Amino acid sequence: MIPIISLLPLVQLASGDRFSLQIYKFIGSTPGKKAYIQANLHGAEIVGNAVIHQLIEFLIGINQTNLTGEIWLVPLCNPFSTNQRTHYFSTGRFNIYDGKDWNRIFWDYEKECKDLETFVKTQINVLPDTIRENYLQRIKQSFEKLGEKINSPSGAPLSELYRYQLQSLCLDANYVIDIHSSSNQAIDYIYGFKGREESAKAFLLDHEILLNEYDGDAFDEAFLKPWLALEDALVQQGKPIQFDLESWTLELGSGMQMNPDSVAKGVQGIKNYLAAKGILKIPGFPLPETASHQINYTRKTQLKKYYAPSGGVIQNRLNLGKSVTAGEPIYQIISFNKEGKLPAIIDVIAEKSGMIFDLSTNHSINQAEYVLTILETDS
Repeated sequence: MIPIISLLPLVQLASGDRFSLQIYKFIGSTPGKKAYIQANLHGAEIVGNAVIHQLIEFLIGINQTNLTGEIWLVPLCNPFSTNQRTHYFSTGRFNIYDGKDWNRIFWDYEKECKDLETFVKTQINVLPDTIRENYLQRIKQSFEKLGEKINSPSGAPLSELYRYQLQSLCLDANYVIDIHSSSNQAIDYIYGFKGREESAKAFLLDHEILLNEYDGDAFDEAFLKPWLALEDALVQQGKPIQFDLESWTLELGSGMQMNPDSVAKGVQGIKNYLAAKGILKIPGFPLPETASHQINYTRKTQLKKYYAPSGGVIQNRLNLGKSVTAGEPIYQIISFNKEGKLPAIIDVIAEKSGMIFDLSTNHSINQAEYVLTILETDS
């Protein structure tokens, strides 16, 4: 199957060069649902590009009849951050023009939908598919007003221009998958939303952070939050509906590294998910272990970050995935001083039991800098 490859211009630079996105669209022989998959929203988080490359190679090798609906793939979805460097190091987590996190800038329709209850009351006797279409049209109409501002004589700042272009690709999707990595070093896990826990099994990852509170500014949140609000409003009117709409953030591997295991997990999980959703029809998928796969569901509040109590050099730090008990040493700092004294060894202990979830890349730290995260299991 040959994809439709299209370019979406983003901005023209002072040099005359242009930043743009390249989109790979695989269209099945039968119309159906749309899956949208992107990678590298943050500059150092590159694993998803390899995942998308392998998905492209896989999809090229199957027949159009094996695909129902369509799959859109966007690697290198943020060229501003992908190309950002400090010496040899990729940075690109923050927009250098305004200092904002690139994944905290997105447009959330729910925040400006002031008449949701009124809309829902007009939909009580309407079929779910029609409700979805009616609500989607409202989202699109509101979204187009952003385009009017961008095209006005006064224009708009880079973050608003960029988010408009990127979000325009997925407004009508059923499933959105945003592939990230830790900016440091981390295990593989997933972010998901309420009511979609069963679907998360298809990714075959062991840990999911279940989002119960969110502001809607992240890419996955901005897509699904309006629909979650609609579902809640329908429940209030005695019409419970869960729409066939989902968004996920896959956290695969570590920043600036192409971990083969993380890539393999990402590829298998996405293929399995798309098969479970009926988009891909391929032998052996969904995998038989999907239904029985066990996920450790956790809350963001269970992630305890540890910051250095002193400046110095880290040693004897526990490895990723290591279980820890409360009171156990988790790392040491060799602390130097300018007081005419010998260097000191500072032991840092775990406040609660849990698992080493994320580690800083740099072993040289200033006081109050980030060192590691423990996924706490103690209540």
